[in-house]
Amino acid sequence: MARKTPEVNSSSTADMAFLLLCFFMMTTTMDQDKGLARRLPPMPDPKTQQENQKINERNIIQVKINSQDKVLASSKASSKAIVNISDLGVIVKEFIKNPSNNPNLSEGRDTTIEVGNKRHDFRVSKGVISLQNDRGTSYEKYIEVQNELVRVFNELRDEEAMRAFGATYADLNEEQQKIIKDIIPQMISEAEPKDLSKK
Repeated sequence: MARKTPEVNSSSTADMAFLLLCFFMMTTTMDQDKGLARRLPPMPDPKTQQENQKINERNIIQVKINSQDKVLASSKASSKAIVNISDLGVIVKEFIKNPSNNPNLSEGRDTTIEVGNKRHDFRVSKGVISLQNDRGTSYEKYIEVQNELVRVFNELRDEEAMRAFGATYADLNEEQQKIIKDIIPQMISEAEPKDLSKK
C-alpha cells in the first residue's frame, strides 16, 4: 500500500505576501518630481478688453543660455556679453534698481507710501527680464540661472523691506509684503526654447 505524502499548508502564504507588500510600500520612499515654484497670473476677466501693451526696449534685459551652457546678457545699454552666474546677478540688480537713473537702464516711477506716520519714497521699476534658453541647455544650468534671478529679486525686496519696515521681506505681514511686491515686481518673461547655436 502506497504511503500518502503530507502536503504543506500554504493557506497563510498569501496573507504574509500581502503584509510584506504593505510593509514595503509604506516604508519605501518614492522619487518625487521637483519643479520650479511659480505662481501664474490670474486668468483675465473675459468681459475686459485686452490691450496690446508695448514695453519700452529700454526696460528689457535679455538673458539667454546657449547649448554650451554659456549665459549671455544684453540690454539697450550693453551689447551681448557672456557672463558667469554671479556677474549675472550684479547686472540684473543694477538694471532693475537703476540707482543713478541711467537712461540706458530700466525706467521707474517715483511713488511715496505712508508707513505708520512716516513717508517713504520708492522707485517702482518697470524692468522686465526676458529669459530664453537653447534646446540643448542643460537642466542644471537653466535652474541655476532661474535661482539667481529669483535671488536678485529677493535681495531687492529685502533691501526695500529693511528700509521701509526695518525687517526682512519674509518677516513682514501680508499687507506689508504686498507693498514691497508692488515696488519690486518680479517680472521674468520666459520665451519658448530655440536653437540659439544657429544665430
